[in-house]
Amino acid sequence: MLAPLALAATVLSACTPAPEPDPTPTAAFASEAEAFAAAEETYRAFTVALNEIDVSDPATFERLYALSSGSFEASDRETYSKMHAERYIVTGDTEVISFSGKSSAFPFESVVADLCIDVSAVEVTDSTGVSQVNPERPDVYALEVTFIMDSSHQLMIDSARKIEDESCASS
Repeated sequence: MLAPLALAATVLSACTPAPEPDPTPTAAFASEAEAFAAAEETYRAFTVALNEIDVSDPATFERLYALSSGSFEASDRETYSKMHAERYIVTGDTEVISFSGKSSAFPFESVVADLCIDVSAVEVTDSTGVSQVNPERPDVYALEVTFIMDSSHQLMIDSARKIEDESCASS
């Protein structure tokens, strides 16, 4: 009696398909170099949008927010809302001096890069013309920027922090 049950179990289990393998993640980019290039393109587009904002018109901030996420976007929203409310005036352009991809790993959904930024031409004044720029602000400084992939496969600026970089400081 047990033999027929064992045979039936063996026959039935042989007909069960093998479990589906876990899908291999599809890379967001074909290579790390391509991921770095996309991150640089995102940051340069952000800088163009930054240089075109009009603090008196919050609608101009949206191009910045469309390229950012996380703590970076939250900080920008707070900063630009305050600048608008206090009627600050921003003149001059920020310039990206250099961009260097630092790290990324398959499937390239996160990229870290070091940037050298020149803000020497940027002036921020209040409505009476008094500068709001910290007198100790360096004209040129280095940033480590983290980019993450959003749901539409666009790299977004997610965080940035100042870092020490002697070659950038001497630019």
